[in-house]
Amino acid sequence: MFSFAFFIYVFVASFTPGPNNIMAMSSANLYGFRKTRPFIFGVAAGFLIVMLICSYFNVMLHAFIPRIQFWMNLLGCVYMTYLALKIMRSRTKDASGQQQQANSFLTGAILQFVNPKGILYGITAVSTFIIPFYNSSVAVLVAVSVFMAFVAVLSTSCWAMFGSLFKRFLSRYEKPFNIAMGMLLIYGAVSIYV
Repeated sequence: MFSFAFFIYVFVASFTPGPNNIMAMSSANLYGFRKTRPFIFGVAAGFLIVMLICSYFNVMLHAFIPRIQFWMNLLGCVYMTYLALKIMRSRTKDASGQQQQANSFLTGAILQFVNPKGILYGITAVSTFIIPFYNSSVAVLVAVSVFMAFVAVLSTSCWAMFGSLFKRFLSRYEKPFNIAMGMLLIYGAVSIYV
């Protein structure tokens, strides 16, 4: 139903380091996975709402300004390439200083509304991989939003569950991991036009 590039984009954007994953990893290191679950569920709720808003925003743009599709695809491609380059050059940061009640449901939900990575991810994914091919069906947009929120919960849970182990792995193999994630993201960006 959906393209391989869409799945790559969703998984790479979800599983690479970002505010949700870093805070979940740090919270699980400090408080354990069980006490981090409210934060993870907050991420799920907030992310689902943000994805639905991004879908609606994209449908509005697509319906009222059909000529904008080329520019939305171009913007999506440029943004994905920018993210890929940023990922390939990034270094893991110690997030333990961000831990003031980071394990609450409300913190996880509110974070989604101020997380530019998540918002741009939603706008890019829907405008680039969904609307041009699925005629902006409400059912498809809701299904995609639920899927993307589910993947966000998976990634946040993985980062939380393997917090200390994953942190050590990333610090040890940080550069190859970042290059692999960046190259997959560039593949997703290039496949928009191929």
